[in-house]
Amino acid sequence: MLTLLIAAGSFFGFFVAYHTYGKWLAKKIFGLDAAADVPSQQLRDDIDFVPTRKEVIFGHHFTSIAGTGPIVGPAIAVFWGWLPALLWVVLGSIFIGAVHDFGALVISLRNRGQTIGEVAGRIIAPRAKVLFLLVLFFALTVVLAIFGLVIASIFKLYPESVLSVWIAMPVAVAIGFWVFRFGGSLLVPSLLALGVLYGAVYLGTIYPVTLPESWGNPIVIWTGILFVYCFLASVLPVWVLLQPRDFINSHQLFLAMGLVVAGLGVAGLTGQLDLAASAPAIARDLPPDAPLIWPFLFITIACGACSGFHCLVASGTTSKQIACETDAQYVGYGSMLLEGALAVVVILACCAGVGMGVPHPTTGEMLTGRAAWESRYQAKISPKLDAQGQPVLKADGSPATTGGWHNHRLPQKVGAFVEGGANFLSALSIPLQFGTAIIAVLVASFAATTLDTATRLQRYVIQELGATLHIAPLRGKYVATTVAVVAGGAIAMVPGPAGPGSGGLILWPLFGATNQLLAGLAFMVLVFFLARRKMPIWFAAVPMVLMLVMPGWAMIHQIQHDFWPHRNWILLSFGCIILGLQVWMVVEALIVWPKAKGVLEQELPPLPARAKPLVALGKSG
Repeated sequence: MLTLLIAAGSFFGFFVAYHTYGKWLAKKIFGLDAAADVPSQQLRDDIDFVPTRKEVIFGHHFTSIAGTGPIVGPAIAVFWGWLPALLWVVLGSIFIGAVHDFGALVISLRNRGQTIGEVAGRIIAPRAKVLFLLVLFFALTVVLAIFGLVIASIFKLYPESVLSVWIAMPVAVAIGFWVFRFGGSLLVPSLLALGVLYGAVYLGTIYPVTLPESWGNPIVIWTGILFVYCFLASVLPVWVLLQPRDFINSHQLFLAMGLVVAGLGVAGLTGQLDLAASAPAIARDLPPDAPLIWPFLFITIACGACSGFHCLVASGTTSKQIACETDAQYVGYGSMLLEGALAVVVILACCAGVGMGVPHPTTGEMLTGRAAWESRYQAKISPKLDAQGQPVLKADGSPATTGGWHNHRLPQKVGAFVEGGANFLSALSIPLQFGTAIIAVLVASFAATTLDTATRLQRYVIQELGATLHIAPLRGKYVATTVAVVAGGAIAMVPGPAGPGSGGLILWPLFGATNQLLAGLAFMVLVFFLARRKMPIWFAAVPMVLMLVMPGWAMIHQIQHDFWPHRNWILLSFGCIILGLQVWMVVEALIVWPKAKGVLEQELPPLPARAKPLVALGKSG
């Protein structure tokens, strides 16, 4: 019953927050106006700027911001216990994450769809623009590397998910042309597409797609294929693939989430769930190498509570498609709350769901309750033994060890959610194998939408850097996209213990701190935007301080105690560069602040006259 109460209470809290705090922000702070001119109409080109119905753009925005973040982050963070993770998700989503996303979207809407980095140059200072764009470039490079590897890992671990994920692409293109070029309806084809996707999920359980061993490392091959796809998706008009694919995926994702929640409800009512007996509310028996819950909880769970990546989606693609300014609350604030609800479900699946039963990693014996959770999250440090059972010694003569915090790998934590979610579906009498495929496709689809959206965002950032730094080739769409894909692919292919590609997963600690520092910088832009208009800033200033201090503290701790002692030069270099850029931007802001309050930034130049374009996807007339 505790599991049900937590789920119901969290969902109700999100609902109340949308209709109270969200409405207050929309009306009293941002003053959203249905008659206001929006970038999708001002600069409409039917490639990037496309006015779109709010239901369609909600699907794009939600699937793009969600990705694997609200799955992987909470799945790792319950290592400290489910209660701290739950509190950060619920309170963070309402008062920090949703405000961050909503604010970034509104700022971009009021600045002709410019990214938050470009707006920073006018709202704070010209140098801030370059600094912010550089932070964005490094952050998105890490995002591309991480999400490409996560999807490739899912394809390897759950080959039954491959068919459904890839079949969505040609189906989406067909629907895009049907709606945009031929004026057809969107709802019925998208529902038919949903049937095709779930048919592919079922077929995937019968005919899983695995790559021949003779081809080499499947992680490397899948990652390469994914980045080729990302290049194509980034340069195509949004109506060809991005909008219809995200709209179809939103149906699939909402249905899968609905099934998981329904399974949670049935399992709770029938007594199959026991959260208190399955996992500790606050874990106390942690390995000595585990990071401190303060500040690392706040960078481990990003998406699902607050994520700097969201400001890129809001100001990079979503603001260019909003057809009416009042849709911003529904899309910006509402999507973040739904992502928080997903993170709550993940926490419960990784604790109560795993407690319903998982096989032992080595013996295959079915474990339940606390034993099941401990098999996935208790990685105690123990001596490493050779084939004869003798201790293995390191080069310095000290005994080698195994386990501990560093044994918590991304694929295994994604697997914990897949196993727990599939257990929820089994309560609905869905066969475990089919349920596993549904959850694996859910994870891979979320990650895929984020991956290609991040590639398009990185293309915008590189083009803006090219224009700002007067590097003409970088202003081209194809050159910028090539740089984005090559940079992300190169980082993803960093060699590790298991060969090329496995080393790239060590970027996850860096991703968390970088992502949250980016959120702090976005809040800084929002504070300046409000202060220049003599508007209240307290609701943004408090989260700004939190999202600058916590990830900065975590980054410094990682550099001192992890990156430098272990001579991890890639993480050390990225960490120092990003931390240095962030400190520099804060200093720039402090210098400008006394002169900024009550003084509006320079206006944008007037727009040239433009011809009326075609009809947009999901928008009649």
